[in-house]
Amino acid sequence: MDPLDIVGNLHKVKPIYQPVISAIKHDVAGYEVLGRFQTEGEWESLGGFFHDDDVPEEFKVEVDQHLLNMALEEMLAADNDGYLFINRNAKQLMVNNGEDLLDTLISFEKRGFAMSKVVIEVTEHDFDEDFEELSHLLLYYKTFGLQIAIDHVGAKSSNIDRIRQLEPHILKIDTKSIRNHNSEGFYDIMYSLSMLAHRIGAALLFENIEDDFQLYFAWKHGGRYYQGFYLSRPNFQLLTKESISLNIVNKVGAYIQREKSLIEQRLNLNLAWELKVKTLLTKWEGPKKVDAFIDLVKGQFDKESFRMFVCNSDGQQVSSNFRKQEEKWIVETSKKGSNWAFRPYFLENVMQMKTWKKGILSDIYSDIETKDLIRTFSFPLTEQHFLFIDLNYSFMYENECLLV
Repeated sequence: MDPLDIVGNLHKVKPIYQPVISAIKHDVAGYEVLGRFQTEGEWESLGGFFHDDDVPEEFKVEVDQHLLNMALEEMLAADNDGYLFINRNAKQLMVNNGEDLLDTLISFEKRGFAMSKVVIEVTEHDFDEDFEELSHLLLYYKTFGLQIAIDHVGAKSSNIDRIRQLEPHILKIDTKSIRNHNSEGFYDIMYSLSMLAHRIGAALLFENIEDDFQLYFAWKHGGRYYQGFYLSRPNFQLLTKESISLNIVNKVGAYIQREKSLIEQRLNLNLAWELKVKTLLTKWEGPKKVDAFIDLVKGQFDKESFRMFVCNSDGQQVSSNFRKQEEKWIVETSKKGSNWAFRPYFLENVMQMKTWKKGILSDIYSDIETKDLIRTFSFPLTEQHFLFIDLNYSFMYENECLLV
């Protein structure tokens, strides 16, 4: 498409809307505005026009302004109070210092469309431009009630500090990343982004959802909003919950039941392991004979565990390591005296066990020595001594409840 043809024929340019689904209400929370251009009776995407670096930014702003005006008129006519997501890159926003966009939104606010319902999307890539100038403009927009979303979050981990400074309202996560060859790395990035969102009070929006697994992933990882072809393709109409073929209520209901079942299975395993250790407590003869006690315990956890040891309440290991190698248990006396209090949550978990007199199952983590994903079951033997049983990955793999 010739950019001049598009700019010269704005009557052939029309907005199309991709619904954004709420995880809270399970209905349409808003719409991302996209553009289409009519050629020979067909409506073609304007994506190529907007992503072409050779197209002057002024042309893009003119077309975007046209799409925005039409979208706002349609939202007002439909009395639709959903969010309106609009895409703008850094260069577009800098044209006329961003006043064109602001003037348009102010004029529609006077007609009843609240500024707080407009979400300006910028990509993380835009931070490579003049970040100081861009951040000042976006912070200025926020004073008017406009919401800010950062798209393609996680593309560059070096931008985490900049995102924190800006404190956007929404972080958009591209679920296409979990389909590539480095999906394990994406899980790590997802953990970091979830923590960041929690710290700055931002909602997570998962986009490009194309199948049931990706929708479940978005739900599982705290997504407040969902978007993608699996839920709904872009439409010239402002679709409602009733217009969308996928029954999100039933889908999420199934996820909830599945998650509850897995949690119940995990808790039952925890209770069974507690019972195993409790039956051996009469054999506990104090820290001087701790290795003899673990020698009894390993028989009860031969299938589940690959390593176990005992620490005191200060984190000092009072036993040897009992480690399973090639189906045989070996004793590593050199580990006695090691201190593990530096590990995150160690002292927290010890004090919980001491207070509640119950075993604790850790979250999944990567073992320092083996690099395998494992969990640790811990149990209070006395007020001052605690048993740690590291679960091997093969056992966890056989029990899905331990992998989620």
